[in-house]
Amino acid sequence: MGKINKTKPLMILLETFEQTADGISSAELVKQLQPKMNKTTVYRILQRLEKSGTLHSFRGKDGLKWYAKHKKCSSGQELDTHPHFQCRDCGKVECLALDVSIPSISNYKIDSAELLLIGQCKDCMSKDSL
Repeated sequence: MGKINKTKPLMILLETFEQTADGISSAELVKQLQPKMNKTTVYRILQRLEKSGTLHSFRGKDGLKWYAKHKKCSSGQELDTHPHFQCRDCGKVECLALDVSIPSISNYKIDSAELLLIGQCKDCMSKDSL
């Protein structure tokens, strides 16, 4: 894990992740931070934060790359595999605190794995029951 220089754009992006426990899509980050930094800067910082183990990424139901803060893992671990949940109604994405074991498969080396569960979050379920 390399040292990350604490530049103003980096601090702005980190603050965005401190304000939410949910995942944020790369497209939403670019849109949200556009007045403060350009798209290239956002993507470059996201890459550095993922490489350092501060963030992890996964694909959402829309095919976009989503990012979330690492809670218990770092890039030095073999595989940090946990499922993510995306609400089909509001689009909210959350990391689920569940351990998922990835089987070892002979003659294959697994570098990463993703598990995305799609359904309805508790907030949207409670709206339906009104």
